[in-house]
Amino acid sequence: MLVRADDLTHDEFVEYWYEEHVPLAEDLPHAKKYATSVPTDPERSEYDGVVELYFEDMGDLQAAFESDVGREVQADLEHFAKPDEGPTLYVEETVQFDDTEDDSGGDAA
Repeated sequence: MLVRADDLTHDEFVEYWYEEHVPLAEDLPHAKKYATSVPTDPERSEYDGVVELYFEDMGDLQAAFESDVGREVQADLEHFAKPDEGPTLYVEETVQFDDTEDDSGGDAA
């Protein structure tokens, strides 16, 4: 969960995040997926954004952030957000169902 830097509006936060930060994060080694979400009503939201990073395992996550790119991404975060203000969760996902997959051409289960 991300909280914007004090000197930014919500819109400025989102613009920097998407225009400057996301391109850096695209080069994180071992990252399988990077998803971002912003509130539809930021004035009523406690947080300015949610970031989801997917890795095969905790070892890949650790290696990603110990890399040069990972250190650059972490340093850049402080340009637009307050990294220690929002909670961070490290989780192991269990997909109960997923209707977002395209059924045309995949293996049948």
